[in-house]
Amino acid sequence: MSVTAEDPKHDLTSTINLSSLKALSPHVSAIMDSLSEEERSVLAKLPPGSAMLLVVSGPARGSRFLLNIGSTRIGRSPEADIFLDDVTVSRSHAVVEHSVGSNYLVKDVGSLNGTYVDGVVTNEKVLSNGSELHIGKYKLVFFINDKNLFAKL
Repeated sequence: MSVTAEDPKHDLTSTINLSSLKALSPHVSAIMDSLSEEERSVLAKLPPGSAMLLVVSGPARGSRFLLNIGSTRIGRSPEADIFLDDVTVSRSHAVVEHSVGSNYLVKDVGSLNGTYVDGVVTNEKVLSNGSELHIGKYKLVFFINDKNLFAKL
């Protein structure tokens, strides 16, 4: 007996579930491609559960900020954990909170010019790899220790 395409009992194809393998979005891939070797090296060494904000535009371009504590304050105040020295940034502008697991949440804390995530003004938003924060004149990109991200490095 020969197997033919018309015979459904002898279909030679099968479905493989690859849902656990996620490709990077084109947006994150483009960001990763634009990073320097040093930046890639630093991201590859992030401890599990840690994240980083990388300043990609603004007066502090190239600065990196490790996010591995419960709450990271961002603002123009010298007491802020992430000090962004520009009048477009409020003294106390935003907070990034790290909760149990690998969830990071950015919250605007009453800033004058607002906090933008991926181009949308927001009061509160969960961050994911490649999320872009606009705080005043600064554009920061969020990275978290993620096996899909590091496969690209």
